[in-house]
Amino acid sequence: MALSKTPDYSVVVPIFEESGNILPLDKEIKAVLSKLSNNYEIIYVNDGSKDNSLNELKSLKKVTIIELNRNYGQTTAFDAGFKAAQGNIIISMDGDGQDDPHEIPKLLKKLKEGNFDVVAGWRKNRKDKNGIKILTKIGRSLRGLFLKDPIHDSGCALRVYKKEAIKSLDIGGEMHRYIVALLNWKGFRIGEVEVNHRPRLHGKTKYGYDKAIRGFIDLIYIWFINKYYQRPLHFFGYASLFSLALGILSLGESIFARLFLNLSLNRNGFFFLGFFFLIIAGMTFAFGIIIDILIKIHLNNSPFERRYYIREVVRN
Repeated sequence: MALSKTPDYSVVVPIFEESGNILPLDKEIKAVLSKLSNNYEIIYVNDGSKDNSLNELKSLKKVTIIELNRNYGQTTAFDAGFKAAQGNIIISMDGDGQDDPHEIPKLLKKLKEGNFDVVAGWRKNRKDKNGIKILTKIGRSLRGLFLKDPIHDSGCALRVYKKEAIKSLDIGGEMHRYIVALLNWKGFRIGEVEVNHRPRLHGKTKYGYDKAIRGFIDLIYIWFINKYYQRPLHFFGYASLFSLALGILSLGESIFARLFLNLSLNRNGFFFLGFFFLIIAGMTFAFGIIIDILIKIHLNNSPFERRYYIREVVRN
């Protein structure tokens, strides 16, 4: 693995308590990459593992190990790996051994032949529990509704990216599921290939209902950012006008009842409801102005606290 020049390929693998999966996976990755190029790098990101994962990683040769201070989550681990990667083509995959490294050449072929910027794997025949499959189908429906996601399997980590595509992102939260959607919005060309998915041999899955809920929250966030990032006042303006209209209608009804039905205003619920909607309209519009100002500050590179900290980088 000579790195005297820019690597042809960088493989980024997040690791969180995957003891038992690391050594065989590393062997497979190197066997596949050695047939493609003599100039590649493999980056493992230890995401605060408490088991023997870090010791197994440090026993490997010709790899880079990024050790995060604590467990931040898979998205942050990917972000740290992507920022460190130097290859012209960056390959991502899970560290649980379920993503098959032997599918990498298929993804690279699709990337080249289709002139894509990203090619995502599609685990059409997933080797997961039924509960996870159901959550995945629900997530797919929601992504199609909100994001018009161009791929079938946004949860598959096995992907290949051109460097300029993945380097354009800064991701956190549970946003690794929406990387392709984000790149699609940026105008990068997206491809997809069916890939083999293997059963887990060691350890336990990290995917659960809590992650599904956090993923849905990120879905709403990404939808909002994509649609209103440069004009948030429009979103809050619409909401404000809607609330204003409800307030006017409610007050109109109470005035009508007072004039024609002789119903006292203080005994008409619509009178108080109208004032409530008018207050909400004013608050919503003011909130939109505040958000707009904060985003402009962000776009002007206002300094923020770092989202994660790296304890150590080891190059074996």
